Amino acid sequence: MKARVFIDSSVLFSAVYSTSGHFSDLLVMGAEADILAVISDFVIIETRRNIRELKPEKLARLDRLLATVQFEIVRVNPEDVADAKQWIVLKDAPVLAAAKVARVDMLVTLDKKHFLGRPDLETYINAPILTPKEAFQKIKTS
Repeated sequence: MKARVFIDSSVLFSAVYSTSGHFSDLLVMGAEADILAVISDFVIIETRRNIRELKPEKLARLDRLLATVQFEIVRVNPEDVADAKQWIVLKDAPVLAAAKVARVDMLVTLDKKHFLGRPDLETYINAPILTPKEAFQKIKTS
C-alpha cells in the first residue's frame, strides 16, 4: 500500500525553487505514483501567494508540478480549522486540519518553529511529522 504523504507549503515552495533535495525527491515519487502525495487547497493558495511575492517567474514551475504530480487535494471546513487552532498557531491550523482530515501516514514540512518536534501534533493527526529527508528515508526503508 502506498504511503499517504501530506506535503506542507514549505516543502512545495522549496521544490518549486530547486529540482534537487529530498523535497523534490518526494514530488518525483508522487509523480511516479510511488506515494500518494496529499495537499490542501490552502497549501496551493499559500504557495502560489508566496511565489508570486518573492519570485513570480517561478509560477510556471509551480503550475507544472501541480499538473505533473497527481495530488490528492483535501478541503477542510471551518470547524476542522477551529479544532486544529487549539493545537497550533492560526496561520498553520488549516494545514494541521487537512493532514488530520486526510488521515495521512505522515506530514512533511520544513517548519521547525510550529510543526517539527511536536509529539502532541503527531498524536492529534495520528501520524509522524517529518522533514523531507526523514520522510524520504522512511519511505525508502518501508
